[in-house]
Amino acid sequence: MKQQLAKKRWLRLIPIVFITYSLAYLDRANYGFGAAAGLAEDLHITPGISSLLGSLFFLGYFFFQIPGAHYAENKSAKKLIFWSLILWGALATATGMVSHVGFLFVIRFALGVVESAVMPAMLVFLSHWFTKAERSRANTFLILGNPATVLWMSIVSGYLLESFGWRWMFILEGFPAVIWAFLWWKLVNDEPKDAGWMSKKEKADLHDALQKEQEGIKPVKGYKEAFKNRTVILLSIQYALWSIGVYGFVMWLPSIIKAAPNMSIVKTGWLASVPYVLAVVLMLTVSYLSDKFLKRSAFVWPFLLVGALAFYGSYLVGTSNFWLSFTLLVIAGGTMYAPYGPFFAIIPEILPRNVAGGAMALINSMGALGSFAGSYIVGFLNGSTGGFGASYIFMAGSLFLAAVLTIVATKKPREVQSVKPVETTA
Repeated sequence: MKQQLAKKRWLRLIPIVFITYSLAYLDRANYGFGAAAGLAEDLHITPGISSLLGSLFFLGYFFFQIPGAHYAENKSAKKLIFWSLILWGALATATGMVSHVGFLFVIRFALGVVESAVMPAMLVFLSHWFTKAERSRANTFLILGNPATVLWMSIVSGYLLESFGWRWMFILEGFPAVIWAFLWWKLVNDEPKDAGWMSKKEKADLHDALQKEQEGIKPVKGYKEAFKNRTVILLSIQYALWSIGVYGFVMWLPSIIKAAPNMSIVKTGWLASVPYVLAVVLMLTVSYLSDKFLKRSAFVWPFLLVGALAFYGSYLVGTSNFWLSFTLLVIAGGTMYAPYGPFFAIIPEILPRNVAGGAMALINSMGALGSFAGSYIVGFLNGSTGGFGASYIFMAGSLFLAAVLTIVATKKPREVQSVKPVETTA
Protein backbone atom coordinates (compact mmCIF):
# COMPACT_ATOMS: atom_id res chain seq x y z
CA MET A 1 0.00 0.00 0.00
CA LYS A 2 2.88 2.38 0.74
CA GLN A 3 4.21 1.93 -2.77
CA GLN A 4 0.76 2.59 -4.22
CA LEU A 5 0.40 5.69 -2.08
CA ALA A 6 3.81 7.01 -3.10
CA LYS A 7 3.05 6.40 -6.76
CA LYS A 8 -0.21 8.31 -6.56
CA ARG A 9 1.40 11.35 -4.97
CA TRP A 10 4.35 11.47 -7.35
CA LEU A 11 2.24 11.11 -10.48
CA ARG A 12 -0.46 13.52 -9.34
CA LEU A 13 1.49 16.35 -7.71
CA ILE A 14 5.03 16.46 -9.05
CA PRO A 15 4.15 17.34 -12.69
CA ILE A 16 1.91 20.16 -11.43
CA VAL A 17 4.59 21.51 -9.09
CA PHE A 18 7.22 21.27 -11.82
CA ILE A 19 5.15 23.18 -14.39
CA THR A 20 4.18 25.88 -11.88
CA TYR A 21 7.74 26.66 -10.82
CA SER A 22 8.89 26.34 -14.41
CA LEU A 23 6.53 29.15 -15.42
CA ALA A 24 7.78 31.29 -12.53
CA TYR A 25 11.37 30.80 -13.55
CA LEU A 26 10.63 31.52 -17.20
CA ASP A 27 9.50 35.04 -16.37
CA ARG A 28 12.60 35.87 -14.38
CA ALA A 29 15.25 34.32 -16.65
CA ASN A 30 14.18 35.60 -20.07
CA TYR A 31 15.28 39.17 -19.27
CA GLY A 32 18.86 38.21 -20.14
CA PHE A 33 17.76 37.23 -23.64
CA GLY A 34 15.69 40.37 -24.10
CA ALA A 35 18.64 42.52 -23.02
CA ALA A 36 20.96 40.73 -25.47
CA ALA A 37 18.51 41.07 -28.37
CA GLY A 38 17.42 44.69 -28.59
CA LEU A 39 15.55 45.66 -25.42
CA ALA A 40 18.45 47.73 -24.08
CA GLU A 41 19.04 49.39 -27.45
CA ASP A 42 15.36 50.20 -28.12
CA LEU A 43 14.79 51.72 -24.67
CA HIS A 44 18.21 53.46 -24.63
CA ILE A 45 19.40 51.53 -21.58
CA THR A 46 23.07 51.78 -20.63
CA PRO A 47 25.00 48.66 -19.50
CA GLY A 48 24.88 49.86 -15.89
CA ILE A 49 21.10 50.42 -15.96
CA SER A 50 20.62 47.06 -17.70
CA SER A 51 22.50 45.35 -14.85
CA LEU A 52 20.30 47.12 -12.31
CA LEU A 53 17.13 46.14 -14.15
CA GLY A 54 18.21 42.52 -14.39
CA SER A 55 18.91 42.40 -10.67
CA LEU A 56 15.99 44.57 -9.47
CA PHE A 57 13.73 41.52 -9.62
CA PHE A 58 15.67 39.96 -6.72
CA LEU A 59 15.35 43.06 -4.56
CA GLY A 60 11.57 42.74 -4.79
CA TYR A 61 11.94 38.99 -4.33
CA PHE A 62 13.64 39.56 -0.97
CA PHE A 63 10.80 41.25 0.90
CA PHE A 64 7.86 38.82 1.04
CA GLN A 65 9.51 35.43 1.50
CA ILE A 66 8.75 34.99 5.19
CA PRO A 67 5.17 36.39 5.07
CA GLY A 68 4.55 34.08 2.10
CA ALA A 69 5.80 31.02 3.99
CA HIS A 70 3.75 31.96 7.05
CA TYR A 71 0.60 32.36 4.97
CA ALA A 72 1.25 29.07 3.16
CA GLU A 73 1.73 27.16 6.44
CA ASN A 74 -1.14 28.71 8.35
CA LYS A 75 -3.62 29.58 5.58
CA SER A 76 -3.22 28.19 2.07
CA ALA A 77 -0.30 27.61 -0.28
CA LYS A 78 -2.85 26.79 -2.97
CA LYS A 79 -4.53 30.21 -2.81
CA LEU A 80 -1.25 32.12 -2.55
CA ILE A 81 0.25 30.46 -5.62
CA PHE A 82 -2.99 30.88 -7.61
CA TRP A 83 -2.94 34.66 -7.30
CA SER A 84 0.83 34.78 -7.79
CA LEU A 85 0.48 32.96 -11.12
CA ILE A 86 -2.07 35.47 -12.41
CA LEU A 87 -0.12 38.53 -11.28
CA TRP A 88 3.31 37.43 -12.47
CA GLY A 89 1.92 36.34 -15.83
CA ALA A 90 0.34 39.76 -16.29
CA LEU A 91 3.52 41.59 -15.27
CA ALA A 92 5.71 39.44 -17.50
CA THR A 93 3.42 40.13 -20.46
CA ALA A 94 3.47 43.85 -19.64
CA THR A 95 7.27 43.80 -19.98
CA GLY A 96 6.79 43.40 -23.73
CA MET A 97 4.62 46.51 -23.87
CA VAL A 98 6.79 49.09 -22.11
CA SER A 99 7.92 52.15 -24.01
CA HIS A 100 9.96 53.83 -21.26
CA VAL A 101 12.64 52.46 -18.96
CA GLY A 102 10.84 53.91 -15.91
CA PHE A 103 7.96 51.46 -16.34
CA LEU A 104 10.46 48.63 -16.65
CA PHE A 105 11.88 49.48 -13.22
CA VAL A 106 8.41 49.19 -11.68
CA ILE A 107 7.59 45.94 -13.50
CA ARG A 108 10.85 44.20 -12.63
CA PHE A 109 10.54 45.08 -8.95
CA ALA A 110 6.84 44.14 -8.82
CA LEU A 111 7.56 40.85 -10.58
CA GLY A 112 10.04 39.99 -7.82
CA VAL A 113 7.49 40.87 -5.11
CA VAL A 114 4.78 38.71 -6.69
CA GLU A 115 7.06 35.72 -7.21
CA SER A 116 8.75 35.99 -3.80
CA ALA A 117 6.19 33.80 -2.03
CA VAL A 118 6.24 30.98 -4.59
CA MET A 119 9.41 29.12 -3.58
CA PRO A 120 8.77 29.02 0.20
CA ALA A 121 5.08 28.24 -0.38
CA MET A 122 6.03 25.35 -2.66
CA LEU A 123 8.53 23.98 -0.12
CA VAL A 124 5.85 24.15 2.57
CA PHE A 125 3.37 22.46 0.22
CA LEU A 126 5.77 19.58 -0.51
CA SER A 127 6.55 19.10 3.18
CA HIS A 128 2.85 18.36 3.70
CA TRP A 129 2.89 15.61 1.10
CA PHE A 130 6.30 13.91 1.18
CA THR A 131 8.26 12.23 3.97
CA LYS A 132 11.90 12.66 4.97
CA ALA A 133 13.03 9.76 2.78
CA GLU A 134 11.36 11.39 -0.24
CA ARG A 135 11.94 15.08 0.37
CA SER A 136 15.21 15.62 -1.48
CA ARG A 137 13.71 14.12 -4.65
CA ALA A 138 10.45 16.06 -4.23
CA ASN A 139 12.39 19.32 -3.76
CA THR A 140 14.53 18.49 -6.78
CA PHE A 141 11.53 18.00 -9.05
CA LEU A 142 10.29 21.42 -7.89
CA ILE A 143 13.61 23.18 -8.49
CA LEU A 144 14.16 21.18 -11.66
CA GLY A 145 11.74 23.68 -13.15
CA ASN A 146 14.64 26.11 -12.93
CA PRO A 147 17.28 24.55 -15.23
CA ALA A 148 14.70 22.70 -17.35
CA THR A 149 12.98 26.01 -18.06
CA VAL A 150 16.21 27.76 -18.99
CA LEU A 151 17.01 24.75 -21.19
CA TRP A 152 13.94 25.03 -23.41
CA MET A 153 13.54 28.78 -22.89
CA SER A 154 17.04 29.39 -24.23
CA ILE A 155 16.16 27.64 -27.48
CA VAL A 156 12.58 28.91 -27.85
CA SER A 157 13.51 32.48 -26.92
CA GLY A 158 16.22 32.50 -29.56
CA TYR A 159 13.67 31.63 -32.26
CA LEU A 160 11.01 34.02 -30.87
CA LEU A 161 13.52 36.85 -30.82
CA GLU A 162 14.62 36.17 -34.37
CA SER A 163 11.05 35.83 -35.68
CA PHE A 164 9.08 38.39 -33.64
CA GLY A 165 11.48 40.52 -31.56
CA TRP A 166 11.90 40.98 -27.82
CA ARG A 167 8.45 42.47 -27.19
CA TRP A 168 6.54 39.44 -28.44
CA MET A 169 8.96 37.11 -26.67
CA PHE A 170 7.92 38.58 -23.30
CA ILE A 171 4.22 38.61 -24.21
CA LEU A 172 4.13 35.03 -25.48
CA GLU A 173 6.18 33.71 -22.56
CA GLY A 174 4.19 35.55 -19.89
CA PHE A 175 0.61 34.71 -20.83
CA PRO A 176 0.73 30.90 -20.11
CA ALA A 177 1.09 31.56 -16.34
CA VAL A 178 -2.37 33.17 -16.26
CA ILE A 179 -3.97 30.15 -17.95
CA TRP A 180 -2.12 27.70 -15.72
CA ALA A 181 -3.39 29.44 -12.55
CA PHE A 182 -6.86 27.99 -13.08
CA LEU A 183 -5.54 24.50 -13.72
CA TRP A 184 -3.46 24.75 -10.54
CA TRP A 185 -6.58 25.74 -8.57
CA LYS A 186 -8.55 22.78 -9.85
CA LEU A 187 -5.85 20.12 -9.50
CA VAL A 188 -4.21 20.58 -6.08
CA ASN A 189 -5.17 20.44 -2.38
CA ASP A 190 -3.27 22.02 0.48
CA GLU A 191 -3.42 18.93 2.68
CA PRO A 192 -3.74 15.18 2.03
CA LYS A 193 -6.94 15.09 4.12
CA ASP A 194 -8.68 17.16 1.43
CA ALA A 195 -7.60 14.98 -1.50
CA GLY A 196 -10.54 13.16 -3.04
CA TRP A 197 -8.19 10.96 -5.08
CA MET A 198 -6.75 9.25 -1.96
CA SER A 199 -8.46 6.61 0.17
CA LYS A 200 -9.01 7.11 3.91
CA LYS A 201 -6.29 4.59 4.71
CA GLU A 202 -3.80 6.27 2.38
CA LYS A 203 -4.50 9.62 4.04
CA ALA A 204 -4.13 8.12 7.51
CA ASP A 205 -0.87 6.35 6.64
CA LEU A 206 0.67 9.51 5.25
CA HIS A 207 -0.53 11.60 8.19
CA ASP A 208 0.93 9.11 10.68
CA ALA A 209 4.29 9.00 8.86
CA LEU A 210 4.59 12.79 8.80
CA GLN A 211 3.54 13.11 12.46
CA LYS A 212 6.07 10.48 13.51
CA GLU A 213 8.84 12.54 11.90
CA GLN A 214 7.79 15.60 13.91
CA GLU A 215 8.07 13.64 17.17
CA GLY A 216 11.82 13.25 16.66
CA ILE A 217 12.44 16.99 16.25
CA LYS A 218 13.06 19.32 19.19
CA PRO A 219 10.13 21.77 19.59
CA VAL A 220 10.73 25.41 18.66
CA LYS A 221 8.28 28.04 19.91
CA GLY A 222 8.39 30.52 17.05
CA TYR A 223 10.30 32.20 14.25
CA LYS A 224 12.44 34.28 16.62
CA GLU A 225 13.96 31.17 18.16
CA ALA A 226 14.26 29.41 14.79
CA PHE A 227 16.03 32.35 13.17
CA LYS A 228 18.66 32.29 15.93
CA ASN A 229 19.51 28.68 15.12
CA ARG A 230 23.19 28.41 14.18
CA THR A 231 22.51 26.21 11.15
CA VAL A 232 19.81 28.55 9.83
CA ILE A 233 22.09 31.60 10.14
CA LEU A 234 25.05 29.93 8.43
CA LEU A 235 22.93 28.41 5.65
CA SER A 236 21.38 31.84 5.01
CA ILE A 237 24.85 33.28 4.38
CA GLN A 238 25.81 30.18 2.39
CA TYR A 239 22.77 30.45 0.14
CA ALA A 240 23.43 34.14 -0.52
CA LEU A 241 26.93 33.29 -1.72
CA TRP A 242 25.70 30.32 -3.75
CA SER A 243 23.04 32.47 -5.42
CA ILE A 244 25.66 35.02 -6.47
CA GLY A 245 27.19 32.36 -8.68
CA VAL A 246 23.90 30.94 -9.96
CA TYR A 247 22.20 34.16 -10.98
CA GLY A 248 25.31 35.89 -12.20
CA PHE A 249 25.58 32.88 -14.51
CA VAL A 250 21.89 32.70 -15.52
CA MET A 251 21.44 36.39 -16.23
CA TRP A 252 24.64 36.94 -18.19
CA LEU A 253 25.45 33.64 -19.92
CA PRO A 254 23.59 34.71 -23.12
CA SER A 255 25.63 37.93 -23.28
CA ILE A 256 28.88 36.02 -22.60
CA ILE A 257 28.18 33.60 -25.46
CA LYS A 258 26.83 36.30 -27.79
CA ALA A 259 30.15 38.17 -27.47
CA ALA A 260 31.98 35.32 -29.24
CA PRO A 261 32.86 35.91 -32.92
CA ASN A 262 30.19 35.06 -35.53
CA MET A 263 27.57 34.19 -32.90
CA SER A 264 23.90 34.58 -33.92
CA ILE A 265 21.08 34.88 -31.36
CA VAL A 266 19.71 31.43 -32.33
CA LYS A 267 23.12 29.79 -31.91
CA THR A 268 23.47 31.66 -28.62
CA GLY A 269 20.19 30.13 -27.49
CA TRP A 270 21.26 26.59 -28.33
CA LEU A 271 24.65 26.95 -26.62
CA ALA A 272 23.13 28.64 -23.56
CA SER A 273 20.90 25.59 -23.06
CA VAL A 274 23.78 23.10 -22.77
CA PRO A 275 24.70 23.73 -19.08
CA TYR A 276 21.10 23.06 -18.09
CA VAL A 277 21.13 19.62 -19.71
CA LEU A 278 23.97 18.68 -17.36
CA ALA A 279 22.13 20.40 -14.49
CA VAL A 280 19.00 18.27 -14.98
CA VAL A 281 21.00 15.01 -15.03
CA LEU A 282 23.02 15.94 -11.95
CA MET A 283 20.02 17.18 -9.96
CA LEU A 284 18.12 13.92 -10.47
CA THR A 285 21.16 11.79 -9.64
CA VAL A 286 22.20 13.76 -6.56
CA SER A 287 18.69 13.90 -5.08
CA TYR A 288 18.26 10.14 -5.52
CA LEU A 289 21.55 9.39 -3.79
CA SER A 290 20.86 11.92 -1.03
CA ASP A 291 17.53 10.28 -0.19
CA LYS A 292 19.01 6.78 -0.46
CA PHE A 293 21.81 7.47 2.02
CA LEU A 294 19.96 10.25 3.93
CA LYS A 295 23.05 12.41 3.62
CA ARG A 296 22.58 16.09 2.84
CA SER A 297 25.79 18.10 3.28
CA ALA A 298 27.90 15.46 1.52
CA PHE A 299 25.82 15.99 -1.60
CA VAL A 300 25.99 19.82 -1.47
CA TRP A 301 29.48 21.19 -0.82
CA PRO A 302 31.52 19.03 -3.27
CA PHE A 303 29.47 20.26 -6.23
CA LEU A 304 29.79 23.90 -5.19
CA LEU A 305 33.54 23.42 -4.94
CA VAL A 306 33.71 21.91 -8.44
CA GLY A 307 31.65 24.84 -9.73
CA ALA A 308 34.10 27.30 -8.18
CA LEU A 309 37.08 25.51 -9.74
CA ALA A 310 35.35 25.43 -13.15
CA PHE A 311 34.72 29.19 -13.06
CA TYR A 312 38.34 29.77 -12.12
CA GLY A 313 39.49 27.47 -14.91
CA SER A 314 37.36 29.39 -17.41
CA TYR A 315 38.99 32.58 -16.18
CA LEU A 316 42.47 31.11 -16.73
CA VAL A 317 41.58 30.02 -20.28
CA GLY A 318 40.08 33.43 -21.04
CA THR A 319 39.31 34.23 -24.67
CA SER A 320 42.19 32.18 -26.06
CA ASN A 321 40.02 29.09 -26.51
CA PHE A 322 36.25 29.71 -26.63
CA TRP A 323 35.23 26.05 -26.63
CA LEU A 324 37.39 25.05 -23.65
CA SER A 325 36.20 28.08 -21.74
CA PHE A 326 32.59 27.28 -22.67
CA THR A 327 33.00 23.63 -21.56
CA LEU A 328 34.19 24.80 -18.15
CA LEU A 329 31.19 27.13 -17.94
CA VAL A 330 28.93 24.14 -18.71
CA ILE A 331 30.51 22.24 -15.80
CA ALA A 332 30.12 25.26 -13.52
CA GLY A 333 26.46 25.66 -14.46
CA GLY A 334 25.63 21.99 -14.02
CA THR A 335 27.34 21.57 -10.66
CA MET A 336 25.83 24.77 -9.23
CA TYR A 337 22.35 23.34 -9.74
CA ALA A 338 23.09 19.76 -8.62
CA PRO A 339 22.70 20.18 -4.81
CA TYR A 340 19.38 22.07 -4.56
CA GLY A 341 17.31 19.01 -3.56
CA PRO A 342 19.43 17.88 -0.59
CA PHE A 343 20.06 21.48 0.47
CA PHE A 344 16.39 22.28 0.99
CA ALA A 345 15.88 18.94 2.76
CA ILE A 346 18.20 20.02 5.61
CA ILE A 347 15.90 22.45 7.44
CA PRO A 348 12.73 20.28 7.71
CA GLU A 349 14.91 17.60 9.31
CA ILE A 350 16.18 19.84 12.12
CA LEU A 351 13.23 22.20 12.75
CA PRO A 352 9.54 21.39 13.44
CA ARG A 353 6.78 22.09 10.96
CA ASN A 354 5.53 25.27 12.66
CA VAL A 355 8.81 27.12 11.90
CA ALA A 356 10.52 25.11 9.13
CA GLY A 357 8.72 27.00 6.34
CA GLY A 358 9.71 30.36 7.82
CA ALA A 359 13.32 29.26 8.20
CA MET A 360 13.46 28.10 4.59
CA ALA A 361 11.92 31.42 3.57
CA LEU A 362 14.62 33.31 5.49
CA ILE A 363 17.31 31.29 3.74
CA ASN A 364 15.65 31.84 0.35
CA SER A 365 15.30 35.57 1.00
CA MET A 366 19.02 35.81 1.70
CA GLY A 367 19.49 33.92 -1.56
CA ALA A 368 17.49 36.69 -3.20
CA LEU A 369 19.98 39.26 -1.92
CA GLY A 370 22.79 37.11 -3.28
CA SER A 371 20.94 36.87 -6.58
CA PHE A 372 20.58 40.66 -6.67
CA ALA A 373 24.29 41.07 -5.97
CA GLY A 374 25.26 38.38 -8.46
CA SER A 375 23.19 39.59 -11.38
CA TYR A 376 24.08 43.26 -10.76
CA ILE A 377 27.78 42.95 -9.92
CA VAL A 378 28.48 40.44 -12.70
CA GLY A 379 26.82 42.78 -15.21
CA PHE A 380 28.71 45.75 -13.76
CA LEU A 381 32.06 43.94 -13.91
CA ASN A 382 31.42 42.82 -17.49
CA GLY A 383 30.57 46.38 -18.55
CA SER A 384 33.33 48.18 -16.62
CA THR A 385 36.17 45.81 -17.51
CA GLY A 386 35.11 45.10 -21.09
CA GLY A 387 35.49 41.36 -20.51
CA PHE A 388 34.25 38.48 -18.38
CA GLY A 389 37.36 37.49 -16.40
CA ALA A 390 36.61 39.60 -13.33
CA SER A 391 33.08 38.24 -13.04
CA TYR A 392 34.38 34.65 -13.32
CA ILE A 393 36.70 35.28 -10.34
CA PHE A 394 33.83 36.87 -8.41
CA MET A 395 31.51 33.90 -8.98
CA ALA A 396 34.30 31.37 -8.27
CA GLY A 397 35.10 33.02 -4.93
CA SER A 398 31.44 33.12 -3.91
CA LEU A 399 30.92 29.42 -4.65
CA PHE A 400 34.11 28.44 -2.81
CA LEU A 401 32.97 30.27 0.32
CA ALA A 402 29.51 28.67 -0.02
CA ALA A 403 31.12 25.20 -0.10
CA VAL A 404 33.13 25.93 3.05
CA LEU A 405 30.09 27.32 4.89
CA THR A 406 28.05 24.21 4.03
CA ILE A 407 30.58 22.04 5.87
CA VAL A 408 30.68 24.39 8.87
CA ALA A 409 26.89 24.83 9.08
CA THR A 410 26.03 21.13 9.02
CA LYS A 411 28.84 19.87 11.25
CA LYS A 412 27.39 18.42 14.44
CA PRO A 413 28.59 19.93 17.71
CA ARG A 414 31.21 17.77 19.42
CA GLU A 415 29.13 17.26 22.53
CA VAL A 416 26.24 15.85 20.50
CA GLN A 417 28.50 13.35 18.76
CA SER A 418 29.96 12.18 22.06
CA VAL A 419 26.53 11.28 23.46
CA LYS A 420 25.79 8.61 20.86
CA PRO A 421 28.12 5.82 22.13
CA VAL A 422 26.69 6.20 25.67
CA GLU A 423 23.16 5.79 24.35
CA THR A 424 23.97 2.65 22.36
CA THR A 425 25.72 0.90 25.28
CA ALA A 426 22.90 1.78 27.63
